[in-house]
Amino acid sequence: MADRAVLIPQDLSPAVPPPGSRIHVFEGTSMGTTWSARVAAGHVGDVQPALQAELDAIVAQMSHWDPDSLLSRYNRAPAGTWIALPAQFFDVVDYALWAHMASGGAYDPAAGALVDLWGFGAARRYDHTGFYAPDETAIERALDERAAARLSFDRDGRRLLQPGGLRLDLSSIAKGYAVDCLAQCLERRGLSHYLVEVGGELRGAGVKPDGHPWWVEIEGVPDSATPQAVVALHGVAIATSGDYRQYFEHGARRVSHTLDPRTGRPVDNDIASVTVLAPTCMEADALSTVLAVLGPDDGLAFAEARALAARVLVRRAGMLEETTTPAWKALLQ
Repeated sequence: MADRAVLIPQDLSPAVPPPGSRIHVFEGTSMGTTWSARVAAGHVGDVQPALQAELDAIVAQMSHWDPDSLLSRYNRAPAGTWIALPAQFFDVVDYALWAHMASGGAYDPAAGALVDLWGFGAARRYDHTGFYAPDETAIERALDERAAARLSFDRDGRRLLQPGGLRLDLSSIAKGYAVDCLAQCLERRGLSHYLVEVGGELRGAGVKPDGHPWWVEIEGVPDSATPQAVVALHGVAIATSGDYRQYFEHGARRVSHTLDPRTGRPVDNDIASVTVLAPTCMEADALSTVLAVLGPDDGLAFAEARALAARVLVRRAGMLEETTTPAWKALLQ
């Protein structure tokens, strides 16, 4: 670690696992990726089924791949239909709509039609034979239809109105929320020393049996030779949004899966990746997308105004330029 930046949360609990603890590992698949949980404790029992059940419940509610999920049923519902929201779906939509308002529309959970149009949804995928990028007419039509079908959220009644043809997509927040659900599942069982992960998004608490924190290398951009910083995930979560995860080449341009809902087009601001540290992984997941859409200048201004710990990597003349917020620098040791 001598050649790397090291980030450590400022509020460290002195609590350690009970004597005789060891690391118990649980893992599986969900949401089209893998998940894992590492728990420092003595006897923990078989928590694998409970952890998998947490993830299965999220898939059943928020998957845009499962035609029977609540999200898919909402997207198909007739105009004028109110859909009652279970607690998990409500929490995710509530935060997603906050991010939408706070970002001035740079984040939009109702941009599912645009996601599908650009080949990043469940059908007509960008990596399937026969896919072609949408033309200007199709993009403008999708924007007009979304503007006409405004999302109505009855917060007190915990329900959503389907105005007709509106398509939700929660893929930029559901995975982070799933990480939080794994953490909460462990905490309900009195397990407070853990590292949980779903598809590269992580949240940690407590320490390992030897008293050392859960050290995690921050995700870097592929083919970058720069050593990545490491962070002690102690009561904190981390998520990264990058243009290298899902993309296709269109002419000489890299078309990223990160879309700007305001323009209906993939972002074109030279951001390679954004990493956010936050108390919950749901926040980190959604906010990394917000910053990636807003771009290097507006994104950092958004982050600094809210004291977010964030790192932005921008492609400049074949190099990666790193910029971090004051809250990120405050964690450096």
